[in-house]
Amino acid sequence: MKTDSPAIGADSARERIVSAARIHYFAAGFRGVTMDDLAAELGMSKKTLYAHFPSKNALLEAVLENKFGEVNADMEEVVRHYRGDFAATLHEMLAVMSRHIEEVHVPFLRDMRRAGPEVFAMVDSRRSALFGRYFDYLIREGRKSGLVRKDVPVHFIVEMVISAVRSLVTPAKVVELKMTPKAALSSIVTVILNGVLIAREAPAPRPPHEA
Repeated sequence: MKTDSPAIGADSARERIVSAARIHYFAAGFRGVTMDDLAAELGMSKKTLYAHFPSKNALLEAVLENKFGEVNADMEEVVRHYRGDFAATLHEMLAVMSRHIEEVHVPFLRDMRRAGPEVFAMVDSRRSALFGRYFDYLIREGRKSGLVRKDVPVHFIVEMVISAVRSLVTPAKVVELKMTPKAALSSIVTVILNGVLIAREAPAPRPPHEA
């Protein structure tokens, strides 16, 4: 019978559980990873694991919150570091998006489709808020730099991005299109930004491409 070291605090144990689950869930989906599997890998008792997360759905929600929190922190760092430099901000924001979405593979999206509407609704809400906040900032900074056209309202451009992501970066659609989430997001951003940037002066968006 496994016992947990008293030196491991509650926060530390929770972080270890979420970290291990995140690796497995995003890579291979969460339906095939049991709580028993995670407890065994972490060398902790199932009692400890269930004390932190009473169900697999509770752990899934914690993994998603962890992911969105990390994305938000990375985007805030880009804003702080590259404030006033539209070209660099654009490039770094696209790099952050690409790096984070690259972690998420199709098996996870397939499982998300079956997880229940409440889980996907939470993902959609958090994702839309992130895109709305940072694309609004990006487009406004581009206008200040004279690199983004002013004849299209900012909120309309942002809504175009959010709507495209909602429609195309979904569990069913990426499977149907035979695209990775990374490729789908990169294509959306490239097409929309190429339409709003002033071609004569604008830095071309450089989303990472599939190998």
